[in-house]
Amino acid sequence: MRIVIVEDNEPLAKAISYRLRDRGHAADVLHDGKEADIFLTREGADLIVLDINLPGQSGLDVLRDLRSRGDNAPVILLTARTEISDRVAGLDLGADDYLVKPFEMDELEARIRALSRRRNLEFGAVETIGDLSFDRTARQVVANGTHLDIPRKELAVFECLLERRSRIVSKPVLTDYVYGVGAEVDDTAVEPLVSRLRRRLADHGVTIKTARGLGYMLEVVKS
Repeated sequence: MRIVIVEDNEPLAKAISYRLRDRGHAADVLHDGKEADIFLTREGADLIVLDINLPGQSGLDVLRDLRSRGDNAPVILLTARTEISDRVAGLDLGADDYLVKPFEMDELEARIRALSRRRNLEFGAVETIGDLSFDRTARQVVANGTHLDIPRKELAVFECLLERRSRIVSKPVLTDYVYGVGAEVDDTAVEPLVSRLRRRLADHGVTIKTARGLGYMLEVVKS
């Protein structure tokens, strides 16, 4: 799942992103409300962790703009203990949940899981391509009833390509999805991940095609 974290407290944002990436999610981190608004308009997200007090543009304004565009991505607001009126305003604007700082990472994870379940009930948790089924809730790839043991980063590559199936995905987009926006990782880091994942998928009716100089595309192998 691709989660966008908008939090101007950099140590907190980094801690959240590390925890979520360790759980196999793609995590993009932004520290400015205006930049977040532009990013979400362009890239979107599966779920958003959004601080209310942000430079550039408040979290409530980011949320208002998000909903006005018809974007229904689940949003968890992060608020200070004294911001009761802001919490109410955020829920009225369409936030799905909120957490009061300071909070435990385990609680954030539990709320993300709960919102993810709701989202998957609405949009469908299992997607099929070739002989494979991808369970978004369990984050598992299954072939003919057998669970494939795919390492976390390769699974993120698969998820990114599956979301954009039959379209070319550039290396920078894939790198941002796997490692998060702003991560100090060269785009070539995804090359061995793609190569290993391609070998894992080869016997299951799915291939990853390379568009030289452009990126990669997930396709069903034609028989």
